[in-house]
Amino acid sequence: MNRDLRSDLRGATGPGPRRELRRDLYTVGGAALLVLTAALVGVAIKRSKDVLHVGWPPLYANWLPHVGPGTPAALTVAVVVVAYGPGVAARLPWRALLLASWATATAWAFSLALVDGWHRGIARRLTTRYEYLQVIDHFHDIPATLRDFTNHILLHSPDQWPPHVAGHPPAATLTFVLLDRIGLGGGAWAGVWVITVGATTAVAVLVTARALSDEALARRAAPFLALAPAAVWMGTSADGYFAAVAAWFVALVALAVTARTTRRSRAAALGAGLLFGLTCYLSYGLTLFVVIGTGVLVLGRNRLRALPFLFAGAAVVPLAFTLAGFDWWEAYHLLVERYYQGAGGFRPYGYWVWANLACTVLVVGPATVAGLRRSMAVLVRERERLWPVRVRASSSRVRDMSPRTPEVRLALLVLAACLTLLVADLSGMSKAETERIWLPFAAWLLAAGAFLPRRRAWLAAQSAVALLLNHLLLTGW
Repeated sequence: MNRDLRSDLRGATGPGPRRELRRDLYTVGGAALLVLTAALVGVAIKRSKDVLHVGWPPLYANWLPHVGPGTPAALTVAVVVVAYGPGVAARLPWRALLLASWATATAWAFSLALVDGWHRGIARRLTTRYEYLQVIDHFHDIPATLRDFTNHILLHSPDQWPPHVAGHPPAATLTFVLLDRIGLGGGAWAGVWVITVGATTAVAVLVTARALSDEALARRAAPFLALAPAAVWMGTSADGYFAAVAAWFVALVALAVTARTTRRSRAAALGAGLLFGLTCYLSYGLTLFVVIGTGVLVLGRNRLRALPFLFAGAAVVPLAFTLAGFDWWEAYHLLVERYYQGAGGFRPYGYWVWANLACTVLVVGPATVAGLRRSMAVLVRERERLWPVRVRASSSRVRDMSPRTPEVRLALLVLAACLTLLVADLSGMSKAETERIWLPFAAWLLAAGAFLPRRRAWLAAQSAVALLLNHLLLTGW
């Protein structure tokens, strides 16, 4: 491990670490200024002509200071993780750590959602006129509905779908249809499903970090994944569930390219392909996960033996939906038209292209902002080790440069997530509401917390942001 990086990770005292901390704080200050600017400019735009269509720019929320039954639980979870999280993460057996991370993330999301009360925070979130549960009865004949799905996407079409149904491929709605058919119908079960499944995102990121870098770095990231401000939205929108499916796709790719046996590699690759196909039929925008998946393939050793099974698995879900009569490409083009028929047509790109990033700052928190700076610093410092170089024996240079270090591999994974998010931003198809839409991408940025020293202080800042947002604002999702 690089000496300077080792000192940073251990939080040693001295001029170097103090200088790094100042740089962290300057970066966080710049991110806070971005959020403040987005808020002030957003308020000015709303006062002039409200084309933003959000209550508290840049977030889709309204100012409403409140407490609720989840307040004591949220405070308790925050205090326990800040006080004991780093130490417990370092000592627990690996499988126990994965279970503890999922349990903590679940408790954190539930407690934050319950700040708004059971009905408003969980049971009614997915039952509004925008949501999937509004159309459960339309899917009594699933094959017929899939064949007819594209006829109801555009505004003013006969029996037009609600915004979220129209804005996603049918696998999103089918999830809640199938829950209803096995006896788990209604908003309460839907909310519980989204929270409990969405919380496994933290586990998937840990599995990926361990497979691609090393266990020590994954353990350092665990508390930041469990206590993320993203939980404010992870527990209140179906995008939390989408984030979990996409995250497990990446995790299985990582296991496929690092497995010691061919059998395990092929099984993981096939599973990854199946989940990637499902991801594409949960949300059109999540096709961008091909960027993160490709990054993992590049970082792995066994990509060539995994690729055929990955491609085979990825064909299953698209083939099934196509044979059932749903045309993904036609639906996507109709969605783009529907998007510009609605809020996407008047929300200004010139504001949201940078205000979306301010939303992301609030979703990932100040620790992640500082961690991103450190991860980019690792790549700059270790730039000569990004790619192993082979030279001839007669050369005066070293025969083989050292392979990528674990820190570099984790930083490259985080960089791939950053690039994916930037592509989504520049596309113009996510003007506002990115605090929920980008949850699947933001989850991977949280792993940058592994590069931080003084983790308890940073975790306290993370929890403070989440608690303030949830108690001062009534979020729309």
